[in-house]
Parts: sequence; structure tokens; C-alpha cells
Amino acid sequence: MKISLAYGSGMLPVEFPDDCTTVIEPTNVAPLSDERATVLAALEAPIAARPLREWITPDAKICISFSDITRATPNERIIPWLLDYLDKIGVSRESITLINQTGTHRSNTRAELETMLTPEVVANHRVINHECENDEMLVQVGKLPDGTPIRLNRYVVEADVRIVTGFIEPHFFAGFSGGPKGIMPGTAALETVMYNHGAHHISSPEAAFGITEGNPLWENIRDIALMAGRSFVLNVTLDTQHRITGVFAGDLIEAHKHGCAFVRETAMQPVKELFDIVVTTNSGYPLDQNFYQAVKGMSAGARIVKPSGLLIIAAECREGIPVGSPFERLARTVSDTESLLAKIQCPGFRHPEQWQSHIQALIQRKCRVLVYSSLDAADLRALHLEPCNDIAVTVREALTPNARVAVLPYGPLTVPYLRD
Repeated sequence: MKISLAYGSGMLPVEFPDDCTTVIEPTNVAPLSDERATVLAALEAPIAARPLREWITPDAKICISFSDITRATPNERIIPWLLDYLDKIGVSRESITLINQTGTHRSNTRAELETMLTPEVVANHRVINHECENDEMLVQVGKLPDGTPIRLNRYVVEADVRIVTGFIEPHFFAGFSGGPKGIMPGTAALETVMYNHGAHHISSPEAAFGITEGNPLWENIRDIALMAGRSFVLNVTLDTQHRITGVFAGDLIEAHKHGCAFVRETAMQPVKELFDIVVTTNSGYPLDQNFYQAVKGMSAGARIVKPSGLLIIAAECREGIPVGSPFERLARTVSDTESLLAKIQCPGFRHPEQWQSHIQALIQRKCRVLVYSSLDAADLRALHLEPCNDIAVTVREALTPNARVAVLPYGPLTVPYLRD
């Protein structure tokens, strides 16, 4: 059978054996017939909160945060609709600041922001990239248990009205994206993020897809986000074509909880037994634009591969690893993933982006991992990974009698789990 895998901005057709292949995808949900009307209606009838217009007072400073270029949030639609709503209730442009939730990622260029938000929004509004290491942009709101300062973006904390936008999908260690993640790590300081994403949290079995309550990492995200003050959330859910399937607006925690329940029903897919070979993706662009992000798709597939099985991930990685990133630098300090795990789990060790390396190493402890991408073989080997030049051939050569193959065409948009 021929299966199309989400890869870059298109689809990658791959031939799989008919008799032993299982395709695992999200449950199909019809997109909204009128996205704009549904978003505006949600602002007027939010979950566990007053209508957004009642949050606005004369001279109020308003901060709208939005997902960066690595996320599939339809900012180009929901941000203009939100700004038009605010304009119609009398909010001046001068009182609005838009903050890009870059977290620890790179800043986005003006051209990228124009693509994300539309040129009109960028030209007519104050749009700022969050910078996690810019002390002038950060303000302390508390302390973590080990004494690490909790610092958040000044524009977010000092706003009279915080509007946190984004979309909800399964997340490999925070349970789900969206909600409080738009503040922490979206607009937090590097040292605050490093504590939250540290080995003590990543190692928890509850720090996994689909779990929020009881997940120590997510609960820390929630608690930090609430330190900024009460926030209004505008989250959406999407189908595989990035069309909006649901809108969840209102209280930062309660509205997000409703959205998570919706995604859990559509994304979580049970399987009866583990597979010998699993082929996954990173859901295509924008999430698969670099390998750092591709660990998410790898994590989804790893949930249902047998110990010592084969996991293949297809992720375009048009921006590379990125080369020179903290993620790559950490990988180059060791000779193998076991050494990497030992280093990360050493008490007191902290390194930017170690969380992705930590999860990758845990997956490679369980199974063999191959990568089909645009990356050079030498770059992949520097990350202690093997290149895959042809998925169909690799699967065929790895097949043994009675072996079973699972394919996740949309990677982490589908979260398979063993039914037992």
C-alpha cells in the first residue's frame, strides 16, 4: 500500500507491505464552517470567564502573545480577527503590544512575522520577539524551589490585560501544548525554562503525551503562568490541513482543560500490541523545519515500538539541526547516547535544550532510530543517529516473518498508546 507521509510543505509517498502494515491517524473532525464567526463568538461567551470586552478598561495596556514560526497556529487568521474585535470595542492600537512566544527559540525575522501575522498587522502594531536572555525584557515574579528566579517577559507581566493565543495539540512531555505554555516557556527566561525542563521533571513517567494534572512539569508550567496574573486564553484546535476544528477561549486553565479533552478524544489512538517497525513523521512544516523539533515525532512513534525494534522518522529539517545550536553542541560533547544520558542526569547539570537530547537518548536506549531528512549523514551521525536513504527499502529489508509495521503519517498529531 502507498501511504503519504507529512513531510515539509508537502507529502512523501512511501510504499509499505499490505499484509502487515497498520496506519494510525487522528480521528477525523469536520472543520468549522465559519472560523471567524466562531472565534468572535468565543470572545463574547468564553469558558469560566467574563466576555473579553468586559476585561477592557479605558487606558488599559493590552498584551497579546502568539506562537512562533515553529508552530502551526493560524496566527494570520486569528490575530487579525482579534485585533479587529478590539478595534470595534474602542481599543487603540497604541495600547496593544504583540509578543512572539519564542521561548528559548530564535527570534523571527520581520519577513517571517509578516507571513505569520500578515504585513498589515506588522506595519500597524507593536510586534516584539520575546528574548529569553535579554535581562531588560524580563521581570522577576517569584522563585523556584532551588532558588532559581522565575522571570517572565516584562510586557506580559506589566499588561493590564493578557491575551494568550495558540493551538492545542499533544505535547511529548507537557501533556498538551497551548494554555499556560503560551506564558511559560513561551515568554519566560532561559533559566526558568531550564529548571522546568530539567532532568528531574523529564524523568517523571507522568511527563508525557496527554497528561497535565499529575504531571510535575506541566503543573510547574501552570503555577508559573498564573504568577503573571489572570490571563484570557484564545486557543484553537486544528485538523491535518491546519483548518480550525474548535475554539476554546476564556480562563487560561479552564478553557485549556476543555480544549485538551477535545484533543484527547481525537488524537489519542489505542493499539492492541507493540510493533516491530514504526514509521513516524513530525507532522510536516512548520514543526519539521529542524531536527531539534523532530524529537517530538520520534517520541510519538516510540510509544508503540517493541524494545529493540526499529523506529524511522521522516522530517525534512530544512533549517538543519540547527548547526551551532545548544542541542547540537551538547551532542558533540559525548561519544554516544548512554554517555549523554549520564551527563544530563548528573546532579546539578543544566544545559540549554538538554530536554530534547534527554528524550532522544531515552528513545535510543529502547530502540534503533533512523532518520529520513534533508540533513547530511555526517550531521546526523554527530547527533548519534543513523540516516535512512529510502524508507520503503529500509522497511522491506528489516521485515522478518510475522513482523508488524505501524505508520503515523502525521507524527505527534497522533498519540498511539498500548490499550492495556
